[in-house]
Amino acid sequence: MKFYKFEPIYKERVWGGNRFRDFLKRDLPSNHNIGESWDVVDRNCEQSIVSEGDEKGMTLRELLMEKSDYVIGPGWEVEKPFPLLVKWLDCSKRLSLQVHPPKKIASSLKGEPKTENWYVASCQPDSGLFVGLKKGVNRATFEKGLNENSIEKYCHWINSSEGDSILVNSGSIHAIDAGNLILEIQQNSDTTYRVFDWGRVGLDGKPRKLHVNESLKCIDFNDYEPNALSTNFSDVKQPLVDSDLFCITKYNLKPNQTLILKKEKEQCSIISVVKGEIDIGEEKLKLGQNCLIPFEEACEIKSDVHASVLVTDNFHYPKSPSSILSC
Repeated sequence: MKFYKFEPIYKERVWGGNRFRDFLKRDLPSNHNIGESWDVVDRNCEQSIVSEGDEKGMTLRELLMEKSDYVIGPGWEVEKPFPLLVKWLDCSKRLSLQVHPPKKIASSLKGEPKTENWYVASCQPDSGLFVGLKKGVNRATFEKGLNENSIEKYCHWINSSEGDSILVNSGSIHAIDAGNLILEIQQNSDTTYRVFDWGRVGLDGKPRKLHVNESLKCIDFNDYEPNALSTNFSDVKQPLVDSDLFCITKYNLKPNQTLILKKEKEQCSIISVVKGEIDIGEEKLKLGQNCLIPFEEACEIKSDVHASVLVTDNFHYPKSPSSILSC
């Protein structure tokens, strides 16, 4: 059984912390505030690099150029970038209030649409998520809140718990509150419009750039009070996302349990360990690690301990060729 693991790419963020080290047990490159770990990415500015095996050192782009039929399946146009970006977020502080552009207007703003799913792997007792608007809020009241620095009271906030999962569609106003460790599985996009940043400054000591006009064009003002899906650690199989862009399923394993996740010549998939660790082939995949299972390969996992994995598949590929996406 062959699969691909990649070297993580770490990003310093003003809201970052040290939970990649403390919770995921990773060796970080420095003591800076590491907020993001890009684990699967195919963009101009950042490329995942295979971390072991015969293809060690190859980028994800090179892998797809040379072995697209094996990795993704027949018919893949090699000009297309890998359709997903998988990252971890260590939110020790609150993120900015932001929105990603819907597909219908993204190109007019020279941006990329971005729908993403958050899975809460760990959180503090008082942690939460801003997603959508409170009922009755319209554009006028939202702009009033911006002008009066009272925008928080117009945004929908929910408490977060370990195992929560929520799909954040393009156009949904959102912010991850402090204390969450989140696995984000998203469209391959890096377009974010900040509408409010809580009055803070960035790593350079200056206020971070806001994109109020762009944000107001993108926000879905009919997106009222969505709720997270509360998952458990007992059901063997739990569907999390079934969208036109990707599907995510959570699998829970008891000690000494074996699961067949895919057969040979079935669509490629991404496996993400969100609890415990698993055996895959002759290797272990530890908490926080992600791997890519090629189209040609079958995949069977087992675990000596209680473990949970997310399996992402049914990628919705772009309909027309495009160059490698820029950051």
